[in-house]
Amino acid sequence: MSVSAIDYARQNQARFLDELKALLRIPSISTLPEHKSDVRRAAEVLAAELTRIGMENVRLIETTGHPLVYADWLHAAKSSPAKPTALLYGHYDVQPPDPLDEWISPPFEPTERNGNLYARGAVDDKGQMYMHIKALESLLASTGKLPLNVRVILEGEEEVGGEGIATFVASKPPELQADFALVSDTEMFAPGLPTLCVGLRGMIYTEIEVRGSRTDLHSGMYGGAAPNPFVALAQIIAKLKDESGRILIPGIYDPVLPPSTEELAAWKTLPFDEEHYRQAEVGSRELVGESGYSVLERTWARPTLDVHGMPGGFTGTGAKTVIPAKATAKVSIRLVPAMTPAAVFASYRDYIRQITPPGVDVDVRLIHSGDPCLIPANNPYIRAATAALKEIWGKETVFIRSGGSIPIVGDFARHLNLPSVMMGFGLPDDNLHAPNEKFLISNFHQGIESIVSFLEIAGEPAS
Repeated sequence: MSVSAIDYARQNQARFLDELKALLRIPSISTLPEHKSDVRRAAEVLAAELTRIGMENVRLIETTGHPLVYADWLHAAKSSPAKPTALLYGHYDVQPPDPLDEWISPPFEPTERNGNLYARGAVDDKGQMYMHIKALESLLASTGKLPLNVRVILEGEEEVGGEGIATFVASKPPELQADFALVSDTEMFAPGLPTLCVGLRGMIYTEIEVRGSRTDLHSGMYGGAAPNPFVALAQIIAKLKDESGRILIPGIYDPVLPPSTEELAAWKTLPFDEEHYRQAEVGSRELVGESGYSVLERTWARPTLDVHGMPGGFTGTGAKTVIPAKATAKVSIRLVPAMTPAAVFASYRDYIRQITPPGVDVDVRLIHSGDPCLIPANNPYIRAATAALKEIWGKETVFIRSGGSIPIVGDFARHLNLPSVMMGFGLPDDNLHAPNEKFLISNFHQGIESIVSFLEIAGEPAS
């Protein structure tokens, strides 16, 4: 007697989890050259698994960096009426695990505690990406086919900017022809609450370099006459936004598209406790930001500017009275719908040149960027996802935005005209990019079931 795909997934939960653990043991850290072979090994393991479960045309696609993994199953194209094609995206690279001394268990030895699986990449994004593969296996093993056409593209450079896949997508290859993309690299708003993300902030990530003297100078001999690049850099940064968090770059807010009245009203109904957020997620004495906007508005729908690091000068033990010849800072601006990276960077660069103090030269470099996106919640694939989540979770779906950026979603929209369904199953306290990253094991299993249901519903004839 045949079983349904969801029954198959439930019967194989233990094996699915063990297979995920094996993948998590591979330290596929894309930013560290010494792990280049590990990144490729992860790609090869995934390609082998896609072949094993019955996907076709499986291969690695080489890029200037780490390889892409491609697979497809397109036999539903021959059905009548024709079925849509889904593009399933995920990434198999992970962030470095530092600081290691803050991990309770080793980052690359997956460990179960309190219903969670702890490991680097557990939720970002190996665990969520692997849900796609296990959903496909469940469908193929139980029915011998898929309910619609499917292409799979997995990348190994998301954590370092995704240049390889961005170039590939921009070439509009036939391998990526589809009707919609499924991306599981987001989170649920709260435990047990099915969530679809319909908006992302974009970003420009920049480096400011300030140069003064030809070489480092003795501060006793030259202090008071020689310009200090660190002081100049601090003065520049201090003029980028005011004490309330409002960015001071002229015209930066002009194109900002505010949330609709309906969207703002929906956000107010979400189970959000600002004090719990401050204590449990942020861990600061108080929250800051633009006055007149709620926390969700400030993090989802307003542009923000942050400084990430100021390398340079003397930072060792003891004292060294040096005026450094140059100073740098890493600065990013998050963008919201209707803002474009090129225009924002141009305004930002011009403003920095205007406020640079005398005696120093400044260079402003764009490291990488991504477009913001806002996806209409009434498209048929969002409706199919909502129905699937209701079936598995027994609750109505909430629609949120994310303050983060997933550049590939913008690339899919801009180059391929693909809407993305961002169906994620992480939780706000999963410690993405931090020690003790985790994934709720029940979410991993229900995520697989949700994707099975979604692909089944999305493959049904339009009514």
